[in-house]
Amino acid sequence: MQGVVICPGSGSGDDLDDIIAVDTLSEDQARDELARLAALLGDANRAYHSKDAPEISDADYDAMKQRNAAIEARFPALKRDDSPSEQVGATPSDGFAKVTHAVRMLSLGNAFDDEDITEFDTRIRKYLGLEAAAPLTYTAEPKIDGLSLSLRYEQGILVQAATRGDGSVGENVTANARTIDDIPERISEAPEVLEVRGEVYMSHADFEDLNARQGERGGKIFANPRNAAAGSLRQLDSTITRDRPLRFFAYAWGDLSAPLADTQKGAIDRLAKMGFSTNQLTALCDGPNEMLAHYREIEQKRATLGYDIDGVVYKVNDLALQGRLGFRSTTPRWAIAHKFPAELAWTRLEAIDIQVGRTGALSPVARLTPVTVGGVVVSNATLHNEDYIKGLDSKGNQIRGGKEIYVGDWVQVYRAGDVIPKVADVDLAKRPDGATPYEYPTICPECGSEAIREEGDAVRRCTGGLICPAQAVEKLKHFVSRAAFDIEGLGAKQVEQFYRDGWIAEPADIFTLRDRYGSGMQQLKNREGWGEKSATNLFEAIDEKRNIPFGRLLFALGIRHVGEAASNMIARVYGAWDEFTGAMDGAADFDGAEWERLLGIDGVGEVMARSLVTAFAQEHERAGIDRLTAHLNVEEVEQPDTEGSPVAGKTVVFTGSLEKMTRAEAKARAEALGAKVSGSVSAKTDLVVAGPGAGSKAKKAADLGVETIDEDGWLALIGDA
Repeated sequence: MQGVVICPGSGSGDDLDDIIAVDTLSEDQARDELARLAALLGDANRAYHSKDAPEISDADYDAMKQRNAAIEARFPALKRDDSPSEQVGATPSDGFAKVTHAVRMLSLGNAFDDEDITEFDTRIRKYLGLEAAAPLTYTAEPKIDGLSLSLRYEQGILVQAATRGDGSVGENVTANARTIDDIPERISEAPEVLEVRGEVYMSHADFEDLNARQGERGGKIFANPRNAAAGSLRQLDSTITRDRPLRFFAYAWGDLSAPLADTQKGAIDRLAKMGFSTNQLTALCDGPNEMLAHYREIEQKRATLGYDIDGVVYKVNDLALQGRLGFRSTTPRWAIAHKFPAELAWTRLEAIDIQVGRTGALSPVARLTPVTVGGVVVSNATLHNEDYIKGLDSKGNQIRGGKEIYVGDWVQVYRAGDVIPKVADVDLAKRPDGATPYEYPTICPECGSEAIREEGDAVRRCTGGLICPAQAVEKLKHFVSRAAFDIEGLGAKQVEQFYRDGWIAEPADIFTLRDRYGSGMQQLKNREGWGEKSATNLFEAIDEKRNIPFGRLLFALGIRHVGEAASNMIARVYGAWDEFTGAMDGAADFDGAEWERLLGIDGVGEVMARSLVTAFAQEHERAGIDRLTAHLNVEEVEQPDTEGSPVAGKTVVFTGSLEKMTRAEAKARAEALGAKVSGSVSAKTDLVVAGPGAGSKAKKAADLGVETIDEDGWLALIGDA
């Protein structure tokens, strides 16, 4: 979206919290930042997919996803359920009928450099148990910058077209899809049921012509081809779509009554024979070297293609291997998108402002003379932390040659995998006379409390806690965010208004709004932006959220280091809220059975566990939680249907080498059967599966009397369950 000014100050206020270079992040900082990125991208998805009103540019959306993926690549154990690589689109608009996808429409993981592609190939081989020299081919194709669309054919006739939506449910845009010339109404020699998937896009020439016509008519001028294509496909009036020059590339499939081919390339070639437009730059590649060579060939042709692409997609060619590799929650293991690199620009640093985030972190923001970087106007950038300003990394080593950043400097702005652009370099030759080093504040600019930097922490934090309005407001915003309570009509703007007016100071206050203000209707409906209907809708939306899943509630509390993935994982282990709170009480001394049980949860480390237990042990924080839950019905975690499973509810540990399946496959199978897979052996372990090379875990199992079987015994145990 060209012309957008990237303005972190207009966002959540938390989007700069703890933003530091990926290679200097600690595990705790990475966990916090992944939580913020998920919230920011959730807002961006809703603005773009549900409201057709993008609030950030496509480049910045991709930059945020790149930042997230870079952190996940460094800290794979911290990957969240709501990370950008685990989220697909957004909730479908109410303006369209809903379509439930027979097969979910997934997003792709991202790669940013050559090493990522080599690591992708290594992960694939490791999962499949293939030697490094074993043949393994991939397809490589341009990543079209458009809008995903699914086309369902029955008996060769187009019967339904749907957008991706949130991956599970999309919007019915069949009438609009029928107006696109690249989409055939009838196909021959196709399976009885065929769901073709691809990308709706607009060529550069057609985009320019459309904007020229829009200008002549006094209509909306579109920012870029992708926005034009998305807005055109999602018109409620199909005659408007017909007037827009949309195109379609087919590159995948969903529901099938019969396979298209044995390979990805073979299936795409068959779609082309049926009459679908497929990308002619799709090629077969034998390993990372050929994949990267084709990437560079496509990159060189990028400017001459006549349509927007933002990278290259690699997919394992053998469909049987794709089946073995399977999926994460919303991304396939067998595919990845290799994005094109960022761009640079030079501009003047006019000022450094400090923003205070939800965890109290003081984050420096560079206020810049606006400059266009890759078609987007940038006026703000992150400076990460006080060390970064001084030209140092978290270990005290020099970065940028040790060049310190002064206000007034001529700086290089880099747009890459960061939530916002960052200042990458300084031109000392252009430093103004009289410029002085920036003095980092030791007092919170929001509440006046002392801002301290603990040993080993790269971030200085306000000690004011909830008396700091910035922290209080950001915690409330987090509470109502999409992955948390997601209360319709109560977003960041409304939270700020209600907090400022003294209506809410903590989450429990949200659920007493109606009671504290009588009907609440009169006072609320008289406020600017509110009417009787919107007030009624808000109170009803709040009441709807009195029933809340365990995992959502835990995530909504905003406990440091406890993200959405961890919250849901913990919820699955404890099942019921009362059992969980009792366990936290039992672990208050960081010792004993309940403490060991918490640490035994796969993915819960000591830092997260201490943060969680401490939150429930602190009197004021626990009182606030109890005040909140007094208004809620916390839903117990529904257990999967594991009827007939011999390992349902049991804790299983795999150790040593497995010869007939990889460790990842074994773990996935056990979890699908209702087992809890742990990385350590304890008295609570029910079964240890030990392969060749099993060491200390097998010995500990023997010492504890835990049943131990080999891989053949495991396969015989689970059978066809």
